Amino acid sequence: QVQLVESGGGLVQPGGSLRLSCAASGSIFRLYAMGWYRQAPGKQRELVAAITSGGSTNYADSVKGRFTISRDNAKKTVYLQMHSLKPEDTAVYYCNADWVGLAYWGQGTQVTVSS
Repeated sequence: QVQLVESGGGLVQPGGSLRLSCAASGSIFRLYAMGWYRQAPGKQRELVAAITSGGSTNYADSVKGRFTISRDNAKKTVYLQMHSLKPEDTAVYYCNADWVGLAYWGQGTQVTVSS
């Protein structure tokens, strides 16, 4: 069983920045593929960014150039650095871990972009 705990969400003005963190349990974190998803009210959950165990990354087109996903295997933590935030980035952000086809989710952290 993998437990994921997100932190770092909050209220930010348009154009601002936030960094989300996701701390994971388990001794083989380095082998997990990790991702950040988000779900806005009335919308489906969507992939924002993902990083493989080898460090390859991919991003949703809507966040390319603004968001950066990274991981620190020693700290068993994955990060999502978000810049130039827009109101449409408002959502609950969820951390995801994938290990041999099993998916694990955190409880989510709210990000609100508003003036």
